[in-house]
Amino acid sequence: MPAIKLVKGVLKGNRRDLARLITLIENEHSSAATALSMLYKHTGNAHIVGVTGPPGSGKSTLVTRITAEYRKRSKTIGIVCVDPSSPFTGGALLGDRIRMQEHSLDKDVYVRSMSTRGHLGGLARATSDAVRAIDASGKDIVIVETVGAGQSEVQVVEVAHTVIVADVPGAGDDIQAIKAGIMEIADIFVVNKADYPGADRKVIEINAMLDLDSRERSWRPPVLLTNALTGEGIPELVDTIGAHMSYLQETGLLKQKGLQRSRDELEQIMEYKLTNELFTRLRGTPEYEQAIKKIAGRNDDPYSVAERLIADFLISVRE
Repeated sequence: MPAIKLVKGVLKGNRRDLARLITLIENEHSSAATALSMLYKHTGNAHIVGVTGPPGSGKSTLVTRITAEYRKRSKTIGIVCVDPSSPFTGGALLGDRIRMQEHSLDKDVYVRSMSTRGHLGGLARATSDAVRAIDASGKDIVIVETVGAGQSEVQVVEVAHTVIVADVPGAGDDIQAIKAGIMEIADIFVVNKADYPGADRKVIEINAMLDLDSRERSWRPPVLLTNALTGEGIPELVDTIGAHMSYLQETGLLKQKGLQRSRDELEQIMEYKLTNELFTRLRGTPEYEQAIKKIAGRNDDPYSVAERLIADFLISVRE
């Protein structure tokens, strides 16, 4: 399908065209970049909410309940669930859409599972582009649920305006609660499964961690109790998500985040394109294969070889 036709369909909120575009994005098809370029001026309207946390914290059920609450408030929703990759097909292994069947017939809720394809940081490399496509389709809220890999899931902060870190009672002791990683990126903490023993203790632990934080915060992340199975605490959570967006707007931090996100996006795209161009030129050439043999034989080192290859590449570009 031509990019212009795909773009028109996405802007009209056509689910099939949106699905086609995200598939092209995941497959790194050249037409995806063209379509995203045309859509870019129509983005920046959705509130992007990241939901992360350790495995077993009930993220998918939490996202389902948050979506239901937003629908009660007449908001349209896009959901991107990032799952582990199948080692055989590279596809999404868990398919969190299974947990979200109650929204499957709602035309104002779009759910997409994406595999990490080995990408670290809790997100697929194509996630930000998929979020942008959903944003352009007119959704009010885009929720990004990370893979659930643990304390390395910090990349979500680069995509989302509001980051929710979910935890559960009994997931760790006091030391676990103050570890670096995902606990440092939260705008809102959620202690899910509030009916479990130790839920109140977990809230105290997280608040104690915040008290020890030496950074100056004009927004202290609130710690909320929820039970995603029953819906307890979900309306308050959605209210708090809205309050955080209002805070970002009123303080000018939303604009600052936008500038930083634009800088990161540009640098990541340039790095990706330059790296691809470099490897396209080098791979399979006699010089490259000979350099690898020398490194393997300890007759040269990868650091020096990399510098020489990049220097030669830059010279060829200038010429």
